[in-house]
Formats: sequence, structure tokens, C-alpha cells
Amino acid sequence: MPRPIRPRNTIRIGPVQVATYYDGHGREKHTAVCTAPRCGFSADYDSRPAAEIAARTHRCTVR
Repeated sequence: MPRPIRPRNTIRIGPVQVATYYDGHGREKHTAVCTAPRCGFSADYDSRPAAEIAARTHRCTVR
């Protein structure tokens, strides 16, 4: 069974939440996830600034 992801250093930019976690190989990863209903946007990045830019420029297509 895979280990659960333990997010740390989370921030919220609008409806998007940005968090830092360690993947299964021990590398630090950053993720941006939209929390709006039925949006479905999520992406993993190698750098924190890239995840924050994605969060700032994300526009939900669901209205």
C-alpha cells in the first residue's frame, strides 16, 4: 500500500490551494489544486514558484 501524501506549507490563492510534499522517492514536489466544485484542475510541479504562478493564472471553466 502506498504511503499517503502529507502536504505541508499550504497556502490558498483564490480557489486554488498550493502545497509542498515529498513523493514516493523522497523528492520535494509542489502541487496546485482547485477546490471549486466540478473544476478538476490539479498539477504537480518541481518548483514552488511554478505552482504559485499556476494558481494565480488559473481560471475555472465551470460556471
